[in-house]
Amino acid sequence: MEIIGRDTEKQRLERLYNSNSPEFLVVYGRRRVGKTYLIRQHFDNRFAFLTTGMYRQPQQVQLSQFAMALSEYFEIEMPSFNTWLEAFATLKKCLQACPLTRKVVFIDEVSWFDTTGSDFIAALEWFWNGWAASQSDIMLIVCGSATSWITNRLLADKGGLFNRVTCQMYLLPFTLYETELYLLSKGINWSRYDITECYMLMGGIPYYLKQLDTHLSYTANIDELFFKKNGSLKDEFEHLYQTLFDNSAYYIKLVEALSSKTIGLTREQISLAANVGNNGQLTKALRDLVNCNIIRGYNYFGKKKNGVTYQLSDYFTMFYFRFIKQYYGRDEHFWTLTIDHPARRAWAGIMFEQVCKDHLTQIKRAIGINGVMSEQSAWYSKPENGSTTRGAQIDMLIARRDRIINICEMKFSQNEFTIDADYEMQLRNKMGTFREATKTRDALQLTMITTYGVKQNSHSGIVQSQVKMDDLFLP
Repeated sequence: MEIIGRDTEKQRLERLYNSNSPEFLVVYGRRRVGKTYLIRQHFDNRFAFLTTGMYRQPQQVQLSQFAMALSEYFEIEMPSFNTWLEAFATLKKCLQACPLTRKVVFIDEVSWFDTTGSDFIAALEWFWNGWAASQSDIMLIVCGSATSWITNRLLADKGGLFNRVTCQMYLLPFTLYETELYLLSKGINWSRYDITECYMLMGGIPYYLKQLDTHLSYTANIDELFFKKNGSLKDEFEHLYQTLFDNSAYYIKLVEALSSKTIGLTREQISLAANVGNNGQLTKALRDLVNCNIIRGYNYFGKKKNGVTYQLSDYFTMFYFRFIKQYYGRDEHFWTLTIDHPARRAWAGIMFEQVCKDHLTQIKRAIGINGVMSEQSAWYSKPENGSTTRGAQIDMLIARRDRIINICEMKFSQNEFTIDADYEMQLRNKMGTFREATKTRDALQLTMITTYGVKQNSHSGIVQSQVKMDDLFLP
């Protein structure tokens, strides 16, 4: 089956395969993002050995599964192992006798092999450092959804695997461009408006997109998957966090706190909102959530690094807290019946801003600044007592190296967006407040990012550049 998108990743995999050196590749990313599918489909029948860890199974069960895989791939009598060192020693012998010119070894869901008290990491170190790293025909690929385990136990390891990984690949969700390609490959020919709204709740996760029924409309699909009592994704939230994190309840408390504040929270605010200690456990959890692409850390314009604000960035998690948790089971046609509900329109407006933040490359290309170095940030100012400075909020601005700042306003509407006299004044006040509060000398340009563009009238002249929904679908 053809791999949709992932062109850069496929080229990188092939370069590693054709390398004349031993390669140790780590592939990681959010659960359901398509890591295993990419590796299996790209290499197809070129594996020398492939095995997959088993979720929450004891060491002896993991060793037995590893032994069965060895027996299958190398056609040997199934061995019996007591330790991982024995298992990797047998793998080494089998690979030495393997006639393939490039020996691709794929260990999937690698973190599940590393059970409590096991010697898995030590054995993996021995296998790579003691033998595979000196074999020019070996390509070792390890993969996993437990991103925190990957980063802490492999990529940031200070022991025998320190600096041993030759390549790492973080697999991101599909862009809008790749999402449209995938839907078309399934025979789903929706409008880009519907695709964008679908992206707002699925976030370009291939596994979720795979569940869509070609015979149903967008809204009917969402009802079928999330609001029907036996919907195939009704339990996805629990599964997602349980497989990503050992102490999943703690992480859920953090993301639930963040779901209530779309602009984001500082770690101190998260500590208070989630009722957890502001300590090392919180530091690790926030780092894990960032590494899993569930939250993002960003700075307000002009703030120093220690002023990081964390924002929920996983679309499905936001959708779960906003709608599924509250409305699941109440009405199996909930999404279809609330198509024009104010709460849903408000949600769409917020999530469109998220879509824009995740498609900054496409936005820069659309306004002709893709070759200019820039930094994306947000800005917020409260009115001070006794001050003439007004409060204002800018959800996305692009500060460019050429000393121009694009103030981005994002609007998700069903038609051309109309700027009236009141909104024009709001925009002028916002830009004036920003300049007054930040004391910036850079030129300010207003960029409107909308679904179908800004309607031309006597108030639209304030807009210097426009980005339409179609521009977000650029490759």
